[in-house]
Amino acid sequence: MSLKGKHILLGITGGIAAYKIPLLVRLLIKSGADVKVMRTHSASDFVTDKTLSALSKHPVYSGFYKENHIWNNHVHLARWADVILIAPLSANTLAKIANGQADNFLIATLMSAECPVLVAPAMDREMYGFPAVRKNLETLKSFGYSVIEAEEGELASGLTGKGRMPEPETLKKYLEQIFSDEQDLTGKKVLITAGPTFEPIDPVRFIGNRSSGKMGVALAEEAKRRGADVTLITGPVQMPVHLKNVEIISVETAEEMKKEVLKKWPQTDILVMAAAVADYRPEQKADKKIKKTQEEVSIRLVKNPDILKEAGKTKKKNQILVGFALETHDEKKHALEKLKKKNLDMIVLNSLQDQGAGFGTDTNKVTIIKNNGEEKTFPLKTKTEVAKDIWNEIKTLL
Repeated sequence: MSLKGKHILLGITGGIAAYKIPLLVRLLIKSGADVKVMRTHSASDFVTDKTLSALSKHPVYSGFYKENHIWNNHVHLARWADVILIAPLSANTLAKIANGQADNFLIATLMSAECPVLVAPAMDREMYGFPAVRKNLETLKSFGYSVIEAEEGELASGLTGKGRMPEPETLKKYLEQIFSDEQDLTGKKVLITAGPTFEPIDPVRFIGNRSSGKMGVALAEEAKRRGADVTLITGPVQMPVHLKNVEIISVETAEEMKKEVLKKWPQTDILVMAAAVADYRPEQKADKKIKKTQEEVSIRLVKNPDILKEAGKTKKKNQILVGFALETHDEKKHALEKLKKKNLDMIVLNSLQDQGAGFGTDTNKVTIIKNNGEEKTFPLKTKTEVAKDIWNEIKTLL
């Protein structure tokens, strides 16, 4: 995949492996990329701003202010980038990122980013294997960052082991991989639902569930990264949803979600129903808050519309319909029934019996079943990585 025209932001932290970055800048420039460099204060002990600036044809960002007290806008720099690579990533900066400690320009920029982020940790053997370092790397993975694992080799200490940052040519290949599958959804109109629905009992109470919406948001991010025209219909999720160049429609109830989905569905190529739509709603909503004056209160529930089933009834030959099944027992049986009854092309099954899967987590463990009988089970991964697996499987249906 060509890097021509791509905006690549490199972040350098204090480590001997920083000496490799000027060559990486040169390789990226030769590939047609536009490269900017930011660094921590200690990185200047290993590589000079003059070298980096001469190669990149841009000033090096190292602090919040330029000369004459002019502000370096870290938010604008983050939005400029198509991808960010932090290499080398020191144990110190790793710990700060994992804990949200934005005490320098590099980390503040990183925390403002909406683009893919790669990190290449580099340190001595014992440091790389230290429990806190491993934990912090897992935390970064949960953020959706891609961790380029260190390689085996000779280290600055004179020891041999794992901790060596990959060579510039290898780092360049990782950056190319970010864009390698970017085109596989180009021209496709993708509709994704996310989060719970809230069915009101009275003005302050509702029936809902614990869905966070993280899986649906990750699916929308990945589809957009692959070039799709994405619309995300989201229920009342607890986190702010800010996706660049994605149409976001906020709804609250199942009826509202149904209206928006069925309005968009005829013009959609791929619909992924990741939302946890409430199966039932109160038959009547009280106009005023129900007061605690009685020992017992009965609420009559009625069925909500089955949005997925209705979409399946009108599905055209050139459309793909994907559902989700969160089960607590007889998981595969229920998933297969749903796949058939609702005319799905594929269903994503996860079980609350699997630790780390389901509602409210940053991870998920799924089994993907297609209507041709093909089945594939994946290990526990971050929801960002699960989204990639799901789109890879959808791609085989196109």
